[in-house]
Amino acid sequence: MTSFLSLFTHENITSFFESYKAFGPIVAILLPLIEAFLPFLPLVAFAVANANAFGLWEGFLLTWIGASAGSILVFLLIRKFGQMRMLNFISRHPSIKKLMLWVEKRGFGPLFILLCFPFTPSAAVNVVAGLSRISMWQFSLAALAGKCVMLFIISFIGYDLSALVKNPLRSVFAVLVIVLLWYVGKRVENRLNIRMSKREDKGGS
Repeated sequence: MTSFLSLFTHENITSFFESYKAFGPIVAILLPLIEAFLPFLPLVAFAVANANAFGLWEGFLLTWIGASAGSILVFLLIRKFGQMRMLNFISRHPSIKKLMLWVEKRGFGPLFILLCFPFTPSAAVNVVAGLSRISMWQFSLAALAGKCVMLFIISFIGYDLSALVKNPLRSVFAVLVIVLLWYVGKRVENRLNIRMSKREDKGGS
């Protein structure tokens, strides 16, 4: 464990980000874009790497362009092919139907709020929005604005990773902020689910 932690020196971290930067901004955009299609990939890690390799503002912008473009592409693909037999079973699932109805009624608001938080399953949000009747422009605006807030927070916390290693207090603060974001995001998601369930109950009564 000690030998593993010894790898995280200022020189090693700086060298890694210099090597990463050598791939250029295209890779910095492509990795977050691909994450929209393969959600098991670490978007947070890409955002931190971009901020450290290209600087806070340029790194954030590259990540935002890639992640937003990926979300919109997934939405458009689901909107176009969502009625195909192999995807049609998703829209028939009761919980997906409820979420689709909620998105259609509320539009921009809940999508923006959900996409503001790092640990929201944004891939699921993209798919549900694509299956719903929300307009492309509403979704695009929510994705652009929500990803902007979320990715700037991550980029700001993760910027200058070597300083996090050298300054334990800053590391503790970063961890606390991430935990707080996770907690608040889950609370918001739960409140939206409760409201959606209440509306369904009223509609059924």
